Amino acid sequence: MDVEETPLPGIGLRREIVLDNGRRVGIVIHRDGQTELIISRLDDPDACLASVPMSVEEAATLGGLLGGPKLVAQLSEEHSELPGVSTRQFPVTEGSPFSGHALGEARIRTRSGASVVAIVREGQVMPSPAPSDTMKPGDLLIVVGTPDGLDAAAKILHGG
Repeated sequence: MDVEETPLPGIGLRREIVLDNGRRVGIVIHRDGQTELIISRLDDPDACLASVPMSVEEAATLGGLLGGPKLVAQLSEEHSELPGVSTRQFPVTEGSPFSGHALGEARIRTRSGASVVAIVREGQVMPSPAPSDTMKPGDLLIVVGTPDGLDAAAKILHGG
């Protein structure tokens, strides 16, 4: 998929993609560092239908949310010929019991049999995280295991 970049004199840079339905979705990165998520009108790609201002952290978290399914799909495809092995993503929210704690403190592998194989943070994938890596709000944990193990991991991550 091609990313179109358009300089916006005095403002910054617009980056967008054209979806299969013809809608244009992108971001405007202002010179002062602010970011806006934008959706252009179908009938006029230069006219903005919607604009959502976002902090750098919000934009990075959204990038992680959007990138997580691609990683899960890739891992699921790799595991497609391994019966009983599945991949899921679990968000770490501000209210998660392990937010701000080391991954090892949750003891996910020991308690569920499922393994955290990656952390997606601010659009970046951290493969094979160590037990000492801290889980932060906005992270997506990519977890591999049996369906029962994944259900148990979800209960651990959401309830402690």
